[in-house]
Order: sequence, then C-alpha cells, then structure tokens
Amino acid sequence: MANIMEKNLSQVIAQRRATPSFDGSPVPDEDLKKILDAGLHAPSGYNMQPWRFIVVRQPEQKRRLRAASFNQAKVEEASAVIVACGDADGWRKGDLEEMLRLGREGGMPEHYAEQAKVNIPNYLSNHPNFPMWLNRHVMIAFTTMMLMAEALGYDTAPMEGFEEEKVREVLKLPLSYHVVALLGIGHLKGPDKFNGGRFAMAHTVFVEEYGRPAKF
Repeated sequence: MANIMEKNLSQVIAQRRATPSFDGSPVPDEDLKKILDAGLHAPSGYNMQPWRFIVVRQPEQKRRLRAASFNQAKVEEASAVIVACGDADGWRKGDLEEMLRLGREGGMPEHYAEQAKVNIPNYLSNHPNFPMWLNRHVMIAFTTMMLMAEALGYDTAPMEGFEEEKVREVLKLPLSYHVVALLGIGHLKGPDKFNGGRFAMAHTVFVEEYGRPAKF
C-alpha cells in the first residue's frame, strides 16, 4: 500500500537529510511511479528533457552497482536506486521531433515550432560546454524526484561517488549516456545523519549586486 501521509514542501526542505543507511524495506510501485513522474515533469531548456533514469531494485544488480560506487553500502541497502543520466544524443535521435509534436498538441504556434527545428540543433551542437548543460537539466529532475520521495515519507541519499565507466558497464548504458548522480530511496535504518546546518542568508545571498547582503 502506498504512503498516504504526505509532507508539505516546507517540511521536506527543512527535514531532509542524506540518509546514511537504509533498512531495505520495499517501495511500492505506485510510490516509485509518483517519484519518477515528478522528475519527468521537471523543466528543461527548450523542453528537451535530456534525462534518462535507470531504476535498480534487484539485489544482485544493486550489489554490482555498489561495486561501481566505491563500495558504498547504502547503494545495496536502498530499496531502489535511481541512476540519473543525460543523453547527449537524444536531440539528434528523435527527442526534438517528439518535443515539437507534444508542443503542437499543447498549443505551440507553428512559427515557433519551425524556428525551434533550426535554432535548437544550432544551439546544442555549438554549445561551448554541452556536458554542463546536460548535467544542469538532469539535476533539476533529480532534485524534483528527491523532494517527491521525501514528501511521500521516504528517506533519500543523493550520491555522486561512483566510477562512471563501471556504472556504464553494469547498466549496459549507451555511449551517449552521461551518468550524473545516484538517488537511493527507502527507509532509514539506525540514527539519522546529524544536522550540519546551513550558512546564513547574509553570507550567501546578495541584492542587486555582489557585496550587498540580503536583509530579508
């Protein structure tokens, strides 16, 4: 049965911790679908949605993924691990056409669609740092999934500790896929991680220009 007590967004943001250890109890398919669907609804540049997600739940596959992730135990303990990737060639292999089809169904003006057919390939093929562009958009979807998981009452562990080529081999990823991050989802086992605190707004937020601290 799916969780029915959802936290609000303010609670999720204030209470979320990177879970140090999971108890392995299963995540129902209904909840996992909600989590993934949240990521699929994230915004992206030109609505190109360059993310690809591989869900790992089988014990043997989690064991292999753990070996490719510097032997982090929580990779194997988590009920599910979502491996977030960016497809560098998706826009060349049909994503652009599908985005335009969906856009037209949603009311996209035809002149916009015709311009996009030219402008988007020009922009992406000449981007000075395309891998960074890819990572930015994948991480928006990744974060959206993490927050949805927490809202549904699960604990999460975002992870960037992995060896990409080994993860690629374990998951049989195409060469165009870039592994961006891993998201462990499940229920906490043992004590939660300590609250590390956050810098004050006056330390990190400026108004109008650098050097003028925010005073909200």
